[in-house]
Amino acid sequence: MKVILRQDVGSLGKMGDVIRVAEGYARNYLFPKGIAVEANEKNIRALEHEKQEMEQRAGKRRKKAEALLETLSGVTCVISRKTGKEDKLFGAVTAKDVEKSLRDQGLDIDRKSIVFQEPIKSLGEFPVKVKLYPGVTAEITVKVVKEED
Repeated sequence: MKVILRQDVGSLGKMGDVIRVAEGYARNYLFPKGIAVEANEKNIRALEHEKQEMEQRAGKRRKKAEALLETLSGVTCVISRKTGKEDKLFGAVTAKDVEKSLRDQGLDIDRKSIVFQEPIKSLGEFPVKVKLYPGVTAEITVKVVKEED
């Protein structure tokens, strides 16, 4: 029996694949759990339509990310921190700190997309990557300054 997978299954295939399985396996396991649907004309057309919509949404998200890339080019985040002897920071600058600094500048970036090459534990300027979309990465500058008492 031919079925269309509705989600990734490690031993069978990826979402959207049309595969051949035993009829009992399909009727007793795949269909009741919603993992697959029968591969008839109606379901195949629905799958093609769904794929087109997913591609359109992905294209829109990519364009939005590229527009944000233009906005982020040249952005500098200034973060002030207390320091100890020899101007070493107490702790490290985190993605949450960078996110807050970007929000203060009017940019809405999720902290999960902010990637440090190494932890920032001293004063100075550091390049930080922001992953906006797969294949679209911006680089911003994080400037850590000494907090004035």
